[in-house]
Amino acid sequence: MQALYAFFQSENERVDLAEKQLIQSIEKLYELFIYQLSLLIEIVDFTKIKVEEAKLKFLPSPDELNPNTRFIDNRLIKQIAENINFQRKREEYRINWSDESEMIRRFYLTIKESKEYLRLVNESEDTYDADKEFIIKIFKKYILPSEPLQSLCAEKSIYWVDDFDTAGVMLLKFFKTIDEESKQDFPFPVLFKDTTSGGKSEDKDFLLRLFQRTIIHNKDFEQIIADNAKNWEIERIAVMDIVLLKMAICELIDFKSIPIKVTLNEYIELAKMYSTPKSSIFINGLLDKLIGEFKSEGKIKKSGRGLME
Repeated sequence: MQALYAFFQSENERVDLAEKQLIQSIEKLYELFIYQLSLLIEIVDFTKIKVEEAKLKFLPSPDELNPNTRFIDNRLIKQIAENINFQRKREEYRINWSDESEMIRRFYLTIKESKEYLRLVNESEDTYDADKEFIIKIFKKYILPSEPLQSLCAEKSIYWVDDFDTAGVMLLKFFKTIDEESKQDFPFPVLFKDTTSGGKSEDKDFLLRLFQRTIIHNKDFEQIIADNAKNWEIERIAVMDIVLLKMAICELIDFKSIPIKVTLNEYIELAKMYSTPKSSIFINGLLDKLIGEFKSEGKIKKSGRGLME
């Protein structure tokens, strides 16, 4: 969606270059996912250093001599830090937080003073699930909304400006796939699912095909929208709504294995997330009308039971 929006707005005619930029943006999204994950490891490592420094004070307090180590011994973070696949990715992307010590320190102080931290060290059971729940909560509440962190990521890559939250959602989903029994080499999510040894992937094929065919049939889809958007001139429809409608029409007509309901629901949700407050209602109504017309004209040909519903 973002790649098509940029392509149509730029009036670029080099589809091949646009495809390369699309793939590169997805690769950078995965790098951002690893970058966010490495931040959690860095905060825990910083906390370990502070705990050891406190013990070496001239007159350390009893709490400093015998600190609660629930945070620095977090089982989920330890699993990830020791994971071979994570270590490889961190090295591949050359991730280094040494220049961001002040940001790490602020995260450390924020977490240490949070009610979630106090509950962890004073109330919660010492279990894997409690450790995992704590990490998810602090990531959602203190790290993902951090404007300084978002600004830092935007400075590091232009691709990261719009993808910060998406990478965060990926990370939260990833946490749910890990359990106490996960081994040291438990798999990390791949960039494209079902990738073969030859580098082919159904996900990647779908991605490029949707991108290419939406561009190829751009004028046709635009005319379909104009003909069916009663009381709306095409120029008055939000650009993002037009992009979403073109993609949806492409899926309905050209992708035989995708159920009609799936296409309808997904583009309504995309409209809610990325377009105007009324866009989802407009897109829902127009697509519902188009689906009826396409069916009667025989333009929708789905191969599979229940895909036409």
